[in-house]
Amino acid sequence: MPLKNHELALAGDFVQYTDSHIFLTGKAGTGKTTFLHDLKANTAKRMVVTAPTGVAAINAGGVTLHSFFQLPFGPFIPGSETGELNRQRMFRFSREKQQIIKSLDLLVIDEISMVRADLLDSVDAVLRRLRRNDKPFGGVQLLLIGDLHQLSPVAKNAEWQLLQQHYGSVFFFSSHALARTELLTIELNHIYRQTDDRFIRLLNRVRSNRLDTETIGELNQRYIENFTPHQDQGYITLTTHNNSADTTNRDRLAKLSGKSHRFSATVTGEFPDHTLPAPATLVFKIGAQVMFLRNDSSPQRRYYNGKIGKIMAVSDQEIRILCPGETEEITVEPVEWQNIRYTVHPETREISQEIIGTFKQFPLNLAWAITIHKSQGLTFEKAIIDAGAAFTHGQVYVALSRCKSFEGMVLSAPLPCQGIEPDPAVVDYLETARHHPPSETRLEKAKIDFQQRLIIECFDFQLLNNRLNYLARLLSGNRNLIQVSGGIDVQGIQTRAAETIFTVSENFKQQLFSLFRDNVLPESDAQIMERTGKASAWFQEKFSTTFDDLIERFQVETDNRELGKKIGNLLNNVRQEIAVKRAGIESCATGFSPTRYLNAIARAEIDFTPEKKKKSPPPDYGESDIEHPELFQDLKAWRTARASQEGVPAFMVLHQRVLIQIAVNLPDNSADLKKVKGLGDKTLKKYGQEILELVRAYRKKHNIETVVLPQPPEPSSTKPKKEKPSTKTSSPGSTPSNTMQASFDLFNKGLTIADIAKERGLVENTIQTHLCFFVENGLVDISRLISPERRKTIQAVLDKLENASLKAIKQTLGDEFSYGEIRLMTSLQKHLSAKKHPV
Repeated sequence: MPLKNHELALAGDFVQYTDSHIFLTGKAGTGKTTFLHDLKANTAKRMVVTAPTGVAAINAGGVTLHSFFQLPFGPFIPGSETGELNRQRMFRFSREKQQIIKSLDLLVIDEISMVRADLLDSVDAVLRRLRRNDKPFGGVQLLLIGDLHQLSPVAKNAEWQLLQQHYGSVFFFSSHALARTELLTIELNHIYRQTDDRFIRLLNRVRSNRLDTETIGELNQRYIENFTPHQDQGYITLTTHNNSADTTNRDRLAKLSGKSHRFSATVTGEFPDHTLPAPATLVFKIGAQVMFLRNDSSPQRRYYNGKIGKIMAVSDQEIRILCPGETEEITVEPVEWQNIRYTVHPETREISQEIIGTFKQFPLNLAWAITIHKSQGLTFEKAIIDAGAAFTHGQVYVALSRCKSFEGMVLSAPLPCQGIEPDPAVVDYLETARHHPPSETRLEKAKIDFQQRLIIECFDFQLLNNRLNYLARLLSGNRNLIQVSGGIDVQGIQTRAAETIFTVSENFKQQLFSLFRDNVLPESDAQIMERTGKASAWFQEKFSTTFDDLIERFQVETDNRELGKKIGNLLNNVRQEIAVKRAGIESCATGFSPTRYLNAIARAEIDFTPEKKKKSPPPDYGESDIEHPELFQDLKAWRTARASQEGVPAFMVLHQRVLIQIAVNLPDNSADLKKVKGLGDKTLKKYGQEILELVRAYRKKHNIETVVLPQPPEPSSTKPKKEKPSTKTSSPGSTPSNTMQASFDLFNKGLTIADIAKERGLVENTIQTHLCFFVENGLVDISRLISPERRKTIQAVLDKLENASLKAIKQTLGDEFSYGEIRLMTSLQKHLSAKKHPV
């Protein structure tokens, strides 16, 4: 199938070279599936392919939405208690799954027509939470593939009763998250499945519900009353219900004389029943009509998914099939399907597929009848369409469009005019999308905008500034409860970073804006490339001199477990942001490249390992503690010999201080040796066995059963005081939620409360409430939020109605004042009180 048509090329470029969200749609047989397979083979973006059902996921070479995002089944109700519980369940991800999601560039959802709006919103919730990014879908690009005129989402009556209070329709395009994006619809028009212009015209009229008397009359020409095909003609009946298809296949098989042959699939690893691409057990007879369930992967391409034939011969290892109109039999052997999961490759750090299960079976099934649902994506030379039952939206079009030709289609009953209308919500959505088709001009602008956003993002350190500033304040506000080691002054680091890195960053971003040109890609602009290369070198040097000590040597100890956890989490966030930003600026060393930049920050996200709370380190003994000098000399002699063999200095084998720890601890097994201070995994793997043999020989020679260790030196300095229990629900030094932090970050970028509310799809009162935390912690000046006159009025009421409820204060102030403003003022009171009476 040629892929170089205008729409396919346009879709490919939008996906590859922009961050635009794309809905790739089109009639049946227009190449959507081929486009996806081609994209998987060629894209440089880190992508994951998903689908709403198990079989669709296997066919697309991906995983189901529910399994990848660990979503519960049932409706997702935004803001409800059930939704909160569901969200808690969503976020129990393995570290590897978190790495994949955090580094993801592109999420593909195949068969999007079957995805409900609330399911898409639950995906958005997971992505925003795990990526700590409040943009829709956490900033991940979406490629949605499917045809809204085909199979629809399923919502039971009880579920829709709940969902309709929140969604305009059940379809994916009613998602709240998607409403915050600009979704480009690219419709594929060239049909590869059918070549008959008359039949294509009729199918288009069915699909778009432009049915008139003439069209119905033409289609019903293929109604043949009591049509009974000859057994060798290869007709398959498409019906609406599983029971009808199964009954037809069983009855037709029973009428065949001869022996039944049973074939059981071989399953390894994980391959759930609901994802099986073929029956686990097949029962055939010679003469049975069967259908191929996948394309032939051999160079001969002898069969395709949906091809019909008759069994001519059977053995344990192979089945021979003869297809209508052909003279040569096709010899079929069992083939293997793979169930995959996404992993991070340990060496390349790329998102890769790991085979977790296989299913081996003949790629065949009985095919006198099949359900319309299971026929989606298949092509039939000859088919009987059973239109007697009530069709759901899209079923008529799916059934008719499976047929390769008008003459190859037979209707078992005339098509009625009623009952096949598309859902009005689908018609309205597609009609609106067609008025704004993407163009080459729009593509070029999207490419330029994408690269400009990435460059600005690369040199934007506002989030790092916020996190570092908050860490400095948290440490300063709790100095009597913590003990800092490493000789690091975080406040000093913050001040130096603000004066150099952050100030220069803001100036450089303004310079970049002045250099950007509307009609030139940044990666093709010599001046941009030269400036980003120089900036990369300057910022790399500043990052190293400013932040290296904070990353490598800074440690905080406290007896207050809650405070220690807060500081640890915040310190990890700071270190992670430094690692990601450093990787980004390093990628620009020779100028800017979007692929190089995205790969660099993705790798940094994956490679970053949060530092866990360290256990008390083992004592660090000195030479004066050695009670076994003979062993110490043996270890030194061994080290000298080893160093000579390897041609390296002795200290590169083991430092002397490590030899001392071994000579004092006398470890005689691997577990005890791992506890010795200074021995890493690589050293243990390389030298561990030799060291143990030396120690064991010494202990055996001197009959040493029990090791008595020297008394470790007394720890210096006084212990930090324990924090007194607090009855306050929020206090200076607590950690903001992700959604509060998101609002604060936007506020620090200069957005007004109204702007933030619009950007995040929230009301202004909510944003004011988010900022209360930062007012209470002294991170926001109240004058930036409320005018002096309004503060004076609110304060007067607060003084008058001391200890009154929020509702009573609001009633006194009236509708002119919001709850958010009142909360901001009470937060200011708490801040001032904390300064006057510190804990």
